[in-house]
Formats: sequence, structure tokens, C-alpha cells
Amino acid sequence: MTMKQPDNTLLHAFADGQLDATEHAEMAQWLATHPEAAAQVAEWQSQSAAMHAAYDPVLDEPVPAHLLATARSGATGSRWGMAAAIGWLAIGLFGGFIAGRNTDTASMTMAQLPLARQAAIAHAVYAPEVRHPVEVGADQRDHLLGWLSKRLGHPIVAPALEPLGYQLVGGRLLSGESGPGALLMYEDGSGERLTLFVSADTDENATAFRFAEHDKVNVFYWVDAGYGYALSGTLPRERLLTVATSVYRALNP
Repeated sequence: MTMKQPDNTLLHAFADGQLDATEHAEMAQWLATHPEAAAQVAEWQSQSAAMHAAYDPVLDEPVPAHLLATARSGATGSRWGMAAAIGWLAIGLFGGFIAGRNTDTASMTMAQLPLARQAAIAHAVYAPEVRHPVEVGADQRDHLLGWLSKRLGHPIVAPALEPLGYQLVGGRLLSGESGPGALLMYEDGSGERLTLFVSADTDENATAFRFAEHDKVNVFYWVDAGYGYALSGTLPRERLLTVATSVYRALNP
């Protein structure tokens, strides 16, 4: 059965994970053949992920004393005072979110981002390879991920990027700054390839998305729980960010 063109309400529900299993599967299948809509959904998911990553910790913080004082001092009643405090807090959070996005995706030099440099070099070396781009192909997915996980001492996951038009080609073991590194390769119908490099990394200042470029290779990279992740490709920055966001969400459901 062919699915009809979904409206924005349904697309938003898919992006927010609010559909049941059957509807989710149907929507994923439809998006796999509609890349523009898939890119829009990925962008919504990117915004949601950025908001959660930046401000979920704030929800657990106590309300500042001066805001509580403001809430209690309203002459027309405590409800109005609390509303004002919450309003100012929301404005501050939103402003911080916008500023954070502008900073987090700022261009960085390769010297500042060792992991990004490794990822860019690995992509430049292996992405053009025709006969042997990977050591283990996607037809041995379980073996590939088990092998890489064992060597790195860390679970390696291959995000499903089919909704964005990319299929897993396979992967290989590489050498990273702090030991073994894993490289996963993806390819779309036109032959465009992306690589995801994973390696131990303790740069606690790089937890948010950072951008770097080297010899026409663009890289988005971040650090999570002591491991660095870098997605590389020759896609324009905005399109690569869409895929990187999808990868991040897959690794941090």
C-alpha cells in the first residue's frame, strides 16, 4: 500500500517519536524515498536534540533565589509573580540556546581538533577506494560491530541512515590518538560516501558539535563519555550537520 503525502503534523509526530510502531515504520519507508522531507525531519530532530543536550541539566537545578523572591513579591498575587519569573527564565534559556548553536558549530582548525584531523585524513584515504574501501562489509554487520567493539573496549553502533538515503558499506579498524579507532563507511545511491570515526577522546571541552574542514573534507565531531565521534564527508556543511544530528540521536536515543 502506497502511503499518501503526510502533513506537517504527522511529520512532527514522527520526528518526536510519538507514532506507534506501525505508523513509524510506514513513515520511515516513505521518508526513505523523499530525501527533502527526510532532511526537514532530521533538522527538526537536530533542534530538539540540541535543546535537550543543552538544557535538560537545567531542569534539575534549583530555582535561583532571586527568581523565587520575584515570584513572592508580586503585588497582584503570587501567580503573576511566578509567571514573570518563569517568563524571564525562559527568555534566558532561549537566548542561550541560540548563542550556543552559533558557537558550537563554529569552524575550528585541525590543530585544535585532533580527532577531526584523524577523521578527515581517514576519509580522504578510504572514501575514494573502489575495490577495498572497508575490511569487513555490511553483509557481516554483527561480526564487524562485535570485532570493533572488542578492540576499542566500547560498544560500537552503526546508526541506521536509510531515511537520509545512506546505506552502511562496512568498516575497518584504524589507529587513533589514544589507541584503536573504528571507521564506519556509508554510501548513497549516487556513490557519495560518509565516514564515522570513533576513538577514545578525553577532550571535555568538545561535548557539543564542532565543525572543521581539511582539503574539501568537512567534519562534525563531538565527545561523549570519553569517546570521540567524527562524521566526515564532502557534503556542504548544512547537509552534513543534518546527518551528524541523526547519527548523534541514534547513538543517544
